[in-house]
Amino acid sequence: MTNLSNTDVLICGAGAAGLTLAIDLARRGINSHLVEKAQTPFGGSRGKGIQPRTLEVFEDLGFVDRIAAVGGHYPDQRTYRPDGTHTDEAMFAEAKPAPDEPYCVPLMVMQGRTEQVMRECLAELGRQPHYGCALTGFDQDAEGVTANVTDQSGEHTIRARYLVGADGGRSFVRHALGTAFPGKTLGVRAVVADLRLSGLDRTIWHRFNEGDMARQLALCPLAGTDLFQLQAPISAEGEPDLSVAGLQAFITARIATGFDVVVHDVSWASAYAMNARLADSYRTGRIFLIGDAAHIHPPTGGQGLNTSVQDAYNLGWKLAAVLAGASDALLNTYEEERRPIAAEMLGLSTGLLEAAKRGDMRRGREVQQLDLAYPTSSLAFEAPERHRGILAGDRAPDAPLTGAAGQGVRVFDLLKGPHWTLIGFMTDRATPVPRHGLHIHRVNSHGDLIDTHGHFRKAYGIGEGAWVLVRPDGYIGAIVAADHLGGLEGYLNQVGLPEGSSRGERLAVRSDLI
Repeated sequence: MTNLSNTDVLICGAGAAGLTLAIDLARRGINSHLVEKAQTPFGGSRGKGIQPRTLEVFEDLGFVDRIAAVGGHYPDQRTYRPDGTHTDEAMFAEAKPAPDEPYCVPLMVMQGRTEQVMRECLAELGRQPHYGCALTGFDQDAEGVTANVTDQSGEHTIRARYLVGADGGRSFVRHALGTAFPGKTLGVRAVVADLRLSGLDRTIWHRFNEGDMARQLALCPLAGTDLFQLQAPISAEGEPDLSVAGLQAFITARIATGFDVVVHDVSWASAYAMNARLADSYRTGRIFLIGDAAHIHPPTGGQGLNTSVQDAYNLGWKLAAVLAGASDALLNTYEEERRPIAAEMLGLSTGLLEAAKRGDMRRGREVQQLDLAYPTSSLAFEAPERHRGILAGDRAPDAPLTGAAGQGVRVFDLLKGPHWTLIGFMTDRATPVPRHGLHIHRVNSHGDLIDTHGHFRKAYGIGEGAWVLVRPDGYIGAIVAADHLGGLEGYLNQVGLPEGSSRGERLAVRSDLI
């Protein structure tokens, strides 16, 4: 082996999960190395739905507007009947942005374009994926992981403090660890393809033979492109012809009479069997699984990419905290929080698949991921315990405020960045001790922020004198009353924000309450 290099975190897999983690670590100043065995980036549509909660994550990471610029909104669905008539229906209920939820419907963005924007963001942070670089083996010890990788120049050894497997449903990392991946094959095989074609209105998502799994076919115009995405169930036997001629014949056989659809080009195509599987463990020592390496589910409901992004978003700040001196026990909360979410998503997407078989493609709030929370997490702390309104473990809602200097500001503006955020509501001038990595604000008539229209009070529902601590991933870590500030100080010590901490210090902290 040659070219031994060192890094804090080695990430295997440069899809959406791996890129999210690399971006989050880079903005925190953490050294990481991102390797991808594919020779070139993925360019297809595959995971095309960006849910509202993921848009909030992308806003925090700094590229939500770029994502929106390369995509667009979902068109209405047109279902054609055998008699030649059709009905049009919106896929999502009409909604408008609210003060606490600025993103109200999913965006359609080709996965290839989402990942392109993410690579550009990563490059601005001085990092880039290494394509054509395959992980071939690894060993771990008490101090780190020694990994072997191969690229066009030969074999290399990388020494990392941690290894993260973001390498998809066939994860090499998961297989090498021997981590079980139980679940089931769902009995549905499908073809998905990105096509240039003529003969169909690009303002409509066209659906044929709904409810008939032998003839069902959908052609969706991909926002921001000149492509249509083909989706259709296929036989479990044999290999489909994914050429222009093959897909032309396939479409012609399934669409209604009266259409003259001509396929001009196949940009990307794949045939796959749908599965629902969940890794038995997300952590093995210094090695973690995120994204499809940890869970795979059917595409119905658009949960896969979104759940994967939020796995990385959850793990990133915890890795950074431990690398800066927080207790290693903090990393156990990654699996504690994210594995139940994946299990819930498996149930949701599998249920939506059954509905899709019957021709029901409507989607409600359940797919938006705004209500996902960690209420039973060991990182959720309340003093005294509360039973209604926003609770520790919930997503921190947005709210418009007015700064003391007179300018408008959103709660999400306060949260943006890699820090923790502590907000006191109608508090006196007693303030917790400042510490590195914690931004402190006070919302009242003599604080730095004013709840001009009452949106903060409505969204958070906390009493006067209370403090809300928001984690770096936008979830509420703690809610404490004024007479329980001592408990908040202890909590901050546990999560790696001890009093007197400064950049670069590696301080041991208590882990008994994590």
